[in-house]
This record gives sequence, C-alpha cells and structure tokens, in this order.
Amino acid sequence: MIRVVSVVLALVWGEAVYAQAPAAPVVQPRVYANMLQLMRGTLYPQSNVIFTAQVEDPAAFKPAAHQSTSSDPFTSAYGGWEAVENSGMAMAETANLLLVPRQCSNGKPAPVQNADWKMWIDELREAAVGVYKAGQAKNDDVVLEAADKLATACLHCHAKYRNVPGGNVNRC
Repeated sequence: MIRVVSVVLALVWGEAVYAQAPAAPVVQPRVYANMLQLMRGTLYPQSNVIFTAQVEDPAAFKPAAHQSTSSDPFTSAYGGWEAVENSGMAMAETANLLLVPRQCSNGKPAPVQNADWKMWIDELREAAVGVYKAGQAKNDDVVLEAADKLATACLHCHAKYRNVPGGNVNRC
C-alpha cells in the first residue's frame, strides 16, 4: 500500500513539475523573398505546369534522358500527371506562405492582414487542391475546370494588388 501511494505521489508531483515547465518559444518563420520573388519563384512555375496541362496531355511527355536533373516538371522523375498533382499540392502549400508578413517588391508591406487577401488566398488554396484532384483523375475536362478556377483565383487578387494597368506602378 505504501508503494502504491508513493507511486501515485511521484506521478502527481511529476505532472505538477511538467505543468510548470516553460513553454518552448514560438519561432517565427524567417522571410527571405519579397512577394514578387515568392510569386515568380513558386506560384509562376507551378501554375505553368497546370496551364500547360490544359493544352497538352501530361502523359504524352517523354521522360528526359536525365530525369533527376530535368528542369521540365513533365519530363522529370515525377513527370506526367504526377507533375500536375505535385504542382497542385505545392501551390496549396505555397498559399500558406502568402499569409506570412513580407514586403512587396515596392517596399510596402504585403496586405496579408486584409480580409480580401485572406479570402482570395483561401480561394487559391481550394483551387490548388482541385488541381491536385484533377491530376489524380488524369482527365482533360477535370483539368480544364480546375485550371479555370485557379485562373479566377489568381485574377481576383491580381486585379487589386498587381501592377496598375497601363503603368509601372506596382501596388504590391
């Protein structure tokens, strides 16, 4: 009986000590790219895969001689329809990066706190998941529909935050 009580007390004391332990500090992600660099380095190449799949059959691409170093996602080791799937998932993940505070290319803070920005990022993420599913379906019609939703999501944000039409003024 004394042993049982000792074990119970040790467990209770251990829980109390654990509960008082300081929490690990929250590490904020370090930002390296401005919004334009992020767009050009990630979303632009990902969307090109998706938009190419609208007009060319991903399965028709012949694998590159050196698949592991191919710069063309369709001819790489993860080419064909898998390239479409991967671009959809990469785009969905990249949507998270569009919510991280960073500078625009013009030096102004990106509008990541704006309600419309957040809404359009959600729309982008949803469209990107649709692209992933289209890649899994390996169906041209499904890709067309998914790419249309993606283009619409991009257009919503670009219409407000991208370059002013007819000028070089960059809103973000």
